[in-house]
Amino acid sequence: MWGPCPPAEVGHDVVSARRQEILEAALEVFAERGFKNASIDAVAERAGLTRQGVLHYFPSKKRLLLEILNFREQLARANLSDRPTGVDWPADFADAVAFEQGHPSFATVHSVVVAEAVTGREPARSYVRDRCRSLQDHLTIRLVERYGERLPSGLSAPTAAAAVLALIEGVHQLWLVDPEPEAERYPRIMRETLSVLLGTDRDRDEDATAG
Repeated sequence: MWGPCPPAEVGHDVVSARRQEILEAALEVFAERGFKNASIDAVAERAGLTRQGVLHYFPSKKRLLLEILNFREQLARANLSDRPTGVDWPADFADAVAFEQGHPSFATVHSVVVAEAVTGREPARSYVRDRCRSLQDHLTIRLVERYGERLPSGLSAPTAAAAVLALIEGVHQLWLVDPEPEAERYPRIMRETLSVLLGTDRDRDEDATAG
């Protein structure tokens, strides 16, 4: 699902290609079985390797999971790297949802991890808790930098940050269980709702009136 690896002959390219093959296999296995029910043996079989072959690159199942989740975030950031971000936040988040729709296995693994975190299973619980806190803190800081302590919508920055993250998670769940509507539906939900939540529609209205 990440595309075929380029031919590799020696050294670093061989290692990178092999790691990617293992991550692809682990992505499929975790998406199908969840973290608890997945196994290194299942990943090895899917990748066409021995158990020791997988452990040579990833010393534990936890390391495999974290590598997948980190790679998902790297790809999401790279998806936005070819245009300026932060100018139109509703559009940025809408593009992020569209990207996830094009990579459903990543989103499925994320949802499985969140579900396991709710039941208190490790390492899912620690990962999701720490990630949520980090994202909320980071977004709060960005909102304060842009709007001050209170947004044009009237929400405080911490409340808006929590609401944005909750909306993202909710929309991901919606399209995972109901992917049939037109592709633009869920990005549109993000864009329109965030415009109200952040008050960006009001900003545009005021600019138009001033002009």
